[in-house]
Amino acid sequence: MTKPTRQEAIDKVASLVKDIKVALITSVDAGGMLRARPMWTQDAPFDGTLWFLTSHDSSAAREITGNPRVNVGYSSTSSEEYLSVSGQAEILNDRARIAEFWNPMLKAWYEGPDDPTIRCIRIAVDEAEYWDAPGGKIGSLFSIAKGVLTGDHDTSDNEHGTVKF
Repeated sequence: MTKPTRQEAIDKVASLVKDIKVALITSVDAGGMLRARPMWTQDAPFDGTLWFLTSHDSSAAREITGNPRVNVGYSSTSSEEYLSVSGQAEILNDRARIAEFWNPMLKAWYEGPDDPTIRCIRIAVDEAEYWDAPGGKIGSLFSIAKGVLTGDHDTSDNEHGTVKF
């Protein structure tokens, strides 16, 4: 199997992320413990970078400032697509991006797009590992049933791999 190009890697991750909006971001706290929290992926074309919003004083912001290494997990059990992304995060006070990402649902946490507490989390992806079952749940169940009935445990129909950016 040939190593995918950077653009092929970007396209693969983009195809997986586009329909799975809630991600689990794992960061490292000051004591070295891993901490994960669900966060909404912002609508921005994936170019090797993921975007999220947070508050300037959130635990996520403090942890990323102390240690920028993060992992972002995506999971869709309905389509049998899974993605684990590793990268470097940074907290940005990018007012133009915040205005671009603003939507009325954010009023539950912030006063408006000019709220001075909103920050962007920008994650530059280093590597992504994915598991994708063609045919979704039906294809995955068929593959499992075939293995149970025939003893053939070949899962080569399932697409999986690691791509580096």
